[in-house]
Amino acid sequence: MNARVGAPGKTRICPHCKSTILESASVCPGCHHHLRFDRNANLESRTQPTFSALRVEGAIRNPEGADAWEYSVVVSIRNERGEEVARKVIGVGVLDPRESRTVTMSVDVFTPRIGKQ
Repeated sequence: MNARVGAPGKTRICPHCKSTILESASVCPGCHHHLRFDRNANLESRTQPTFSALRVEGAIRNPEGADAWEYSVVVSIRNERGEEVARKVIGVGVLDPRESRTVTMSVDVFTPRIGKQ
């Protein structure tokens, strides 16, 4: 019997890392655990995005001799009217003098596989 993938945008919880992910995902984008086996699917095409719409990378460095810095990494998503539809604190931490952190944020777009698998 063939499985059916739900409607585009439908979500579920990853049983490994508990992140909210798309129901169509066969690999969790957060923890990279495999969630479903599909012998008829090409694994590479199932785990790779259709395209990356945005990728931003930046680094912060606390200079030598400075006091410790605290930081928060926050991601906000807004709709076409500018209304915030989601906001999440991704991580927090502290930078001692001479320490640095690099933060990368990407928006990967997938074409959901709708219909019989």
